[in-house]
Amino acid sequence: MNFVHWWRSGDAVTQTAALVLLLMSVASWVIMLWKTRLLSRASADLARSLAAFWQAPDWPQAHAAVAAFDRESLVLPLVVAADMARARPEIRTGGTALQEPALAHATRLLRGALNAGTARLQYGQVVLATVGATAPFVGLLGTVWGIYHALAAMAGAGQISVERLAGPVGEALIMTAAGLAVAIPAVLGYNVLGRTVGRLEGELEGFAHDLRELCASAPEA
Repeated sequence: MNFVHWWRSGDAVTQTAALVLLLMSVASWVIMLWKTRLLSRASADLARSLAAFWQAPDWPQAHAAVAAFDRESLVLPLVVAADMARARPEIRTGGTALQEPALAHATRLLRGALNAGTARLQYGQVVLATVGATAPFVGLLGTVWGIYHALAAMAGAGQISVERLAGPVGEALIMTAAGLAVAIPAVLGYNVLGRTVGRLEGELEGFAHDLRELCASAPEA
């Protein structure tokens, strides 16, 4: 198949569909490679950060230990939020447990930090899902339009036969194959990366819950 001939013989619609598929493919592969690196670092950092936090003897050392490991800033914002909630002695009962309004304030701080972290982990997933869902239809559009274009050209020439139709139709079907070639990796990447994202989100949510319990019961350190 001569792709230069196929490109030159296509009209604006076919070429636009091909360019859209190319952009989708580039975007999805860039996101998948970037997210693979991000999630790999995040998985390692999360395990080390949580271990360092629970092994630290006090909050200042826990803060410093987490900061040393948390390269993706997923755990440290939660620790900072909990620290901010605990640093308000006027809202404690007898200097120990947080009062109910203060506990609600701590919950809001932790929720905000957690949402920021999960949003970072989720970044790019929508693009992969969109590419996986729409790329086959973009390819199908190019195929249908290519077949229509070929039939119209043959009808104008007054010569329609299976032999003359096979070539243009075969060239038009390239767009369907291209759409599937773009969509399949995006769907696989979305599912594989999404599983890792879900696991990390679960660990962060559990840690945020533990921090809230510490804020509710532990004295300020």
